[in-house]
Amino acid sequence: MAHEIDYKLIGDDMQLVEITLDPQETVRAEAGTMMYMDQSIQMETGTGGGLMKGLKRMFTGESFFITSFTNMGRDREVVGFASPYPGKIVPLDLAAKGGEFICQKDAFLCAAHGIEIEVTFTKRFGAGLFGGEGFILQKLTGDGLAFIHAGGTIIERELKPGETLKVDTGCVVGFSPSVNYDVQFIGGFKNALFGGEGLFLVNLTGPGKVYLQSLPFSKLVDRIHRALPPARTND
Repeated sequence: MAHEIDYKLIGDDMQLVEITLDPQETVRAEAGTMMYMDQSIQMETGTGGGLMKGLKRMFTGESFFITSFTNMGRDREVVGFASPYPGKIVPLDLAAKGGEFICQKDAFLCAAHGIEIEVTFTKRFGAGLFGGEGFILQKLTGDGLAFIHAGGTIIERELKPGETLKVDTGCVVGFSPSVNYDVQFIGGFKNALFGGEGLFLVNLTGPGKVYLQSLPFSKLVDRIHRALPPARTND
């Protein structure tokens, strides 16, 4: 059973989630997301379930560590976790979602103790030829609250049975386990050179809920990089 934590979202486009913990309650978070905590909150960093889980997370581009925050005091205390870049925080009641949810590797922010976080699907594409970053998903399982982060504006779609939505790989935040997914290569020489879009799309087929983001971190970094002046070299 997951711990029954209370929370509130603070902010609009640069959100943080403030978790209120009863004595001995624990919340787990991605390493480096904690913003502040009350004095009786004890922080402990580990692999999130053993050495192999930590190594698997590291090899898919995630942090090796998961940090647990436990209220060791006698009163209720709070700990705050901040979004890593502009966007929204989405609370997920996993009990209401059948005990499972699939999300992008960078989407997970924090969750009540008792929620399991593991890599569920990894597909590398175009790494050598096109510099593709791959499509890596995490599975959240349990019966408590988890929080994921979406860049920019979040879009919710409820797909009907057999309804398919084609999405840029970076714009997928997460979806219900009832949604089927596969990665499609767009192809075409002109698409590769002049299309301005990714060469791969994710086909999401219902039934189930899908969360999308308008500003993936990869696109934000790409725009900033293109706006920077060329590096100067010393002759």
